Amino acid sequence: MLNHLAQIPAEEGEEGRQLARKTLARSTGPADGDNPRHELLVTHNFLIGWLVRAALDAPKWRWPGLNHANAALTVIRYTPNRPSSVLFYNGTRHLPDKLRRTGLPTGLRL
Repeated sequence: MLNHLAQIPAEEGEEGRQLARKTLARSTGPADGDNPRHELLVTHNFLIGWLVRAALDAPKWRWPGLNHANAALTVIRYTPNRPSSVLFYNGTRHLPDKLRRTGLPTGLRL
């Protein structure tokens, strides 16, 4: 992972960090007002890892280890005056068996 990240040009890395900060600011935390809000983000492994890392209040260096399968679902709940909760992570039950765990490294496939 570190070898892969080292190959990313500095400008691209900074752009990614800015996009991650903007996504956290825009898409996390309790909704304003009394009406519930549900948002669907369609994104890739690294951003899901970053959002889950933030929801769990884990150190920033932990996000690369959160591997996500292709088309997997993650649900994070933000409730006023409470810590965020990861309701489920990397759910693939909605997919046929042959498509579950695609996108994960071979050693992590079931």
